[in-house]
Amino acid sequence: MLQGRKIWRNRTESGKGRFFRKSLIMIFIVSGIPGLIIGALVYWMAGGRIESELLQLHYQQIEQRSEQLDDQLSNLELLLSHWAFDNKFDYSLNGLDFVHEFKRTDDITKTLIAMQGSNALVKKAELFVGGDSKVLFNPEYTPLQTQQDLSIYNKLIHGKTVTYWTQWAFDPARPDEKDLTLVHHIPGGSPNPFGVLVFRFDSAKIASLLQTMTPYYEGEAFMLQKSGDLYVSANGSASNSPFVQALRDKIDNMKEERGSFFFEWKGSTYTVSYGSLSRISDEWLYVSASPITSIMSPVMFISKLIITVSLIALLLAALLSWLASHRIYSPVKRLATMLGGHSGETAWGRQDDEFTLIEQQYQHLHKERLELNSKLAEQLPHVKESFLHQLLQGYMYAYSEEDLLRRMEHFKWEVQGRQFVVLFIQLNGIANMDETFRSGDEGLVTFAAVNMMKELASKHFEQSDTLNFHDLTAGIVLLIPEGCSHKAEIEAFSEELTTSVNRILRMRVTMAISRQTAQISDLPNEFERVKQAVSYRNFDNANQIIDMEQGVLDGEAWAEPQYPFALERELIQALRTGKEEEASELLQAFIGTLSCQGAKEIDVQQGMLHLLGNVQHAIMVSGVNPNRLFKGVNMYEQLSQIREPKRMQLWFKDKVLAPFQKELSCRSNSEVKRLIEGAMIYLQQNYRHDISLDNCAEHVGTNPFYLSKSFKVVTGKNFIDYLTELRIEKAKELLRDSEMKINDVAEQVGYQHSYFNRIFKKLEGMTPTSYREQSQHL
Repeated sequence: MLQGRKIWRNRTESGKGRFFRKSLIMIFIVSGIPGLIIGALVYWMAGGRIESELLQLHYQQIEQRSEQLDDQLSNLELLLSHWAFDNKFDYSLNGLDFVHEFKRTDDITKTLIAMQGSNALVKKAELFVGGDSKVLFNPEYTPLQTQQDLSIYNKLIHGKTVTYWTQWAFDPARPDEKDLTLVHHIPGGSPNPFGVLVFRFDSAKIASLLQTMTPYYEGEAFMLQKSGDLYVSANGSASNSPFVQALRDKIDNMKEERGSFFFEWKGSTYTVSYGSLSRISDEWLYVSASPITSIMSPVMFISKLIITVSLIALLLAALLSWLASHRIYSPVKRLATMLGGHSGETAWGRQDDEFTLIEQQYQHLHKERLELNSKLAEQLPHVKESFLHQLLQGYMYAYSEEDLLRRMEHFKWEVQGRQFVVLFIQLNGIANMDETFRSGDEGLVTFAAVNMMKELASKHFEQSDTLNFHDLTAGIVLLIPEGCSHKAEIEAFSEELTTSVNRILRMRVTMAISRQTAQISDLPNEFERVKQAVSYRNFDNANQIIDMEQGVLDGEAWAEPQYPFALERELIQALRTGKEEEASELLQAFIGTLSCQGAKEIDVQQGMLHLLGNVQHAIMVSGVNPNRLFKGVNMYEQLSQIREPKRMQLWFKDKVLAPFQKELSCRSNSEVKRLIEGAMIYLQQNYRHDISLDNCAEHVGTNPFYLSKSFKVVTGKNFIDYLTELRIEKAKELLRDSEMKINDVAEQVGYQHSYFNRIFKKLEGMTPTSYREQSQHL
């Protein structure tokens, strides 16, 4: 038996050894040899396919750095233009005596120093004033004496444009040493300039900036005007050097405006990337050329390193493969279990193998990705609408005109050669449509109206977009071709829209039309103006069109609003005294007076806000905290959103008057109860004495009339009836529980004997003596 077990153990170990050796050989081959093959392939492909891939990578790097260079140059142009339009450099400089006007001279010097320090590339900021003055600030005041110096700066005034780039020799003794220079005529925008503002740039820093376009710090990088008047090199090469000239000739023969290519020069291969920069009234060409060896050497080194590492891996694979063989299956199984969402046994039961499961899950995820892309395409119109919302609300103030133009073109608007008009439309009269719409239906009404606007705008205008603000207001942005009048189209559109809204929704329309503008960045201001214009509509139930180009807000003389101070005082007094019906009637009269014929919406809103402030003050004086009463709601914001008198009245009555009147009622009930409780305790303690309504009222601190009225409300009994019943009950106790005489009992409860007998018989139906006798028998 022992021998049999030994044979079985040997067979098992022998079988396990063969399987282990096969697995080990397979893992050894898989882990070692592919590394050698990959290293060889990478080394072989480095001279072919990878070259083109790295060429594209090099081109993308140069593109990115050229954009950074373009941004820096654009900032310098904007900076100089900003200063050129400053009032320090206006016409008053022409003929100014800079010696006597010392403060003005010192101010200019300080300004130039600030300009010079605003950018690290600027070597000097100079001001040349020609005309009668002929002085130079660089940045200190320097009179120009020689005709040669004057000639150098006078030529800058007669440049081809108001702002331009040039390379200029400022030292007559060294005409070959030219600085890259940015020039702007002063005064800014003047057709007859008499001077210039000059930025002279540090050649070394410009060269250093260009060197960023040679990522491997070898080769050549330069920039030049396509007209050939300006040339800057990172390495100081001349524009007519053989290498630069050869590159320029090659690029001139290229059809594309930008791109990249390989260039052979003296046995070396260069990767060349080029493109253009849009500068003021000109185009600049930038070129970056780097030796291919600078790009390929890292790849070649890595390829050799891969081969070396692969050889080492062959030696380590023999040692480590046996550790990996029994673990290599475990991650695959865990991955299959995770993707299948079941245990390992269930996954094996439902799938052929783990890789089939992984493949099916991949296909499922791929399908979901396609569905998500489809949903993204469906959401593009909503993204477009969101962009317009942000633009009109002023959230894109940081974007330049060019950026906004590009974004609108990206969203498929045709904006070239177009001007913009903003319409703001407000619906009025929902408070009078109780049968059709109720409060809270503003979003539904606005949605229906916006659908009408979209349909009608598409009929009248080539390009239009409608925005739904969901509060009975909407906006429309129109894109109109330049040179075309839009008044007739807008008039026809407004007439058709007004008729449709009046007929279908039974509401009135107020429309404000903005001025026509060619700048996208002006749209937020125009939108705010038309929104403000709508608030000046006449406060009657009529359709109104407000055209901003007619200057209705600037030229019309508005009637002074009549504020009903007397009604306000009466309303507050009615609130304080708890007269609910009277307060409601006074509120209606107040709003009616405020919104009389000819009143403007903004006047009525301001009047109601003023009333709200005074009512809140009265509430606070009465000892009630408005924040607690209104639960922290911003009442001013809610009221300012209401545009119709009837809705203002309902809101004021429900949200302001009713909570305060309820608070007063609750407070009054609790005070009355405490008052009557005090009176009842007083009666129970003093019923033996001669008590009157006046005595009790004086004790509890009120008047007899209010005590009598409140006593009836709280107890349901009159004061004298309650006192009489109290005394009779005490008398019955004495008759039952004591042997006191009837006269003594009467005195104990505060009555004379004869009156006691009559009142007792009246209430109990028998005399005190009979009551005592009956109670004793019981």
